[in-house]
Amino acid sequence: MTLNLIFRRIILIVLDSVGIGEMPDADRYGDQGSDTLGHIFAYRHLHIPNLRRYGIANIKPVALPPVDAPEGAFGRAAIASAGKDTTTGHWEITGIITETPFPTYPNGFPPEIIEAFEREIGRKVLGNKPASGTEIIRELGEEHLRTGYPIVYTSADSVFQIAAHEEIIPREELYRMCEIARRLLDGPHRVGRVIARPFIGTPGNFRRTEGRRDYAIDPPSPTLLDKLQEAGWETVAVGKTGSIFNHRGFTREIPAGNNMASIEGTLRAMREVEAGVIFVNLVDFDMLYGHRNDVEGYARALEAFDARLPDIEAHMRADDLLLLTADHGCDPTTPSTDHSREYVPLLAYGRRVRPGVNLGLRRSLADIGQTIAENFGLRLPVGESFLDTITALAR
Repeated sequence: MTLNLIFRRIILIVLDSVGIGEMPDADRYGDQGSDTLGHIFAYRHLHIPNLRRYGIANIKPVALPPVDAPEGAFGRAAIASAGKDTTTGHWEITGIITETPFPTYPNGFPPEIIEAFEREIGRKVLGNKPASGTEIIRELGEEHLRTGYPIVYTSADSVFQIAAHEEIIPREELYRMCEIARRLLDGPHRVGRVIARPFIGTPGNFRRTEGRRDYAIDPPSPTLLDKLQEAGWETVAVGKTGSIFNHRGFTREIPAGNNMASIEGTLRAMREVEAGVIFVNLVDFDMLYGHRNDVEGYARALEAFDARLPDIEAHMRADDLLLLTADHGCDPTTPSTDHSREYVPLLAYGRRVRPGVNLGLRRSLADIGQTIAENFGLRLPVGESFLDTITALAR
């Protein structure tokens, strides 16, 4: 590429569910008072010196004191889309505003869906209700072993999840069932994701395996990733990011099942990618701690991530940009185990980033995508770039 870039590589890390305070319409979602980061900061002292150095405590008043001279640019972003789920948040980052939320099923899936699914797979199902993945296999795992019926469940997210013991329903058969469900779930029941959840073990000692597989849907229009790929830039997905976009728009994917594996995948990509975007999702905050209301676990996960930031910095070049944000909230201190309708933090760090710049309140997550697009000489239909605001170098 001959384009004169400010940043040759942009590392975009989504801290899944790390919200930073309720949005004005939070009451419409039952999320009044939610503040994922604020409440965790208030829960106990967090040792996150690197995030503090970037400016996370400068975004808004929290229990953690701000620093006088942040090394990064800092701000927060609203979610312009309807909804508060992973797909909606990630799609908005890449330039798609979702007007109608994906369907959710607080009372389980309707008979026409379950009966059609049972006919196609030739078996009955167990469950069909919202549940924690670990709890439902603890509850129904023994009956699943006895009957061979797969466990179907959902959550507050727009998902149809199928759990099965690998010795009862082998992975490939489970994946085939997910493909059937994905085909059936269309029209008004077009959920964001169908997810295979294989597990192993014995009653009382069941354990989910790394064989999770997500079956998403294509974004309705070209995303930032499609445009980058078409223009010849590398686009690397780390962790579950690829599945959120139904594996579209990426030149390669690095699978990873947890935060630390995703950070290792990020470092690998940084060693191998010369120019383009590395798009990372850190799933543990949401999956392991937010949905389980595990405040201490969430706090420790933030500290563990912060401790790895120097490793990422060590791999950064002079013309790299590190962007940290989130896709929604999931406040572990509230009675709800659902996602929460919150603003998300925004941090930008790199040698070419003007330190201490306050990005204020961005109107949409799409501002992130527009900033990346502008850097690579592209344009998205939505979003306002903050590239000029954060860069110390003239074009």
